[in-house]
This record gives sequence, structure tokens and C-alpha cells, in this order.
Amino acid sequence: MKKNNNYDNKELFKSLGTVGTLGFTLVLSTFTGLCIGLVIDRLTGLKPIFTIFCLIFGIVAGFVYIYVKLIKNDKL
Repeated sequence: MKKNNNYDNKELFKSLGTVGTLGFTLVLSTFTGLCIGLVIDRLTGLKPIFTIFCLIFGIVAGFVYIYVKLIKNDKL
């Protein structure tokens, strides 16, 4: 009985680690896109254009990464 509970705890922590990693990746890709857009806008003088474009690109890249990881692991 104790081994089964230990196995369940390992699976729980593994799942929590996976979810945490995917969440961190989404936030990091969004923030990176925003920062790159701000830098390009500051260099070119075109204020909102590259910020919006790179922010959207970062968000989409984060979701694509999550989608690929979920399909690759075959877990939904």
C-alpha cells in the first residue's frame, strides 16, 4: 500500500513540474517578445508597431511550444 502512494506522489510532482515548466515558458516567451519589440521600436522610432508585433509573436510562440510539447508527450 505504501509503494502505491509513493508512486502517486512521484507522478503528481512530475505533472506539477511539467505544468510549471510550460507556464514559465509561456511567460518567458511573451516577455522576450515584448522586450525585443520595445528595443526595436526605440531604435527605429516607430513606437507601437514592433512592440505589438513582437508581443503577439512571443505569445503565439509560447502557445505553439506548449502545443508541441503536449502532442509530443501524448498527454492532454
